[in-house]
Amino acid sequence: MNPLKSVGAFLVVVPLALALAGPLFVPDDPTRGAPFMANALLGTDFVGRDVWHQVLAGGRTVVLVALLATAFSYVAGVPWGVVAAMARPRIVDEVLMRPLDLLLAVPSLLVLILAAAIAGPGLPVLVGVVALVNFPDVARISRAAAVEIAGRPALEAMRLQGETWWRTSIVYTGRSMARTLAADLGVRLTGALYLVASASFLGVGVAPDAADWAVMVDRNRVGLFLQPWAVVVPAVLIVCLSVGLNLVFDRALRAEART
Repeated sequence: MNPLKSVGAFLVVVPLALALAGPLFVPDDPTRGAPFMANALLGTDFVGRDVWHQVLAGGRTVVLVALLATAFSYVAGVPWGVVAAMARPRIVDEVLMRPLDLLLAVPSLLVLILAAAIAGPGLPVLVGVVALVNFPDVARISRAAAVEIAGRPALEAMRLQGETWWRTSIVYTGRSMARTLAADLGVRLTGALYLVASASFLGVGVAPDAADWAVMVDRNRVGLFLQPWAVVVPAVLIVCLSVGLNLVFDRALRAEART
């Protein structure tokens, strides 16, 4: 077995298992102690809560928001890019793609802060903003892949044979784009995790005292030298998930290339 494959799978499975199943093992009425004490498995946090319970409860928001936002960005971005690449006349391509350049010019963290100020805090807002930030990149990558496919003789032959737009633009083009989109997906998920963690760190989308890995890093950093586990453990889990996703996708693409 390839060591990288095993390491990547381990780095993904452990944080995902904690994020998805962890809340089931958190007591309904957890006890509190003094802040930044070492009298529990991982000590206590800045308000005296058990850090281990916070770790178990704090991953679901980060993971689910990142997955949902990435899914929404692909659901919107891939058809947008394909339509722009296949459109006749080419003015449609310009109309669809030029506004995305404006979105790309705005820093993602600024978009997060502005959206939170306008729409208010909340997880649906956070999912929508992260999806909006990723949408232009997904659309541009999809368009670039579809433009290359649109010039292939095979696709031109399908058009001459009278194949429908659905078969040429969706079935054939979508199948041909699969590897490109799969390669991008690993990077996009990692970027979404970074944005969600950054938003939580900034207090956008979740409450300042919520059980959230990124919030734990922010709120407990003042006691880093007193009780480091409250910062180190959630930070390591976020990093492991990001690195593991890239290793898994990279390994999967290499295996597909050899077949």
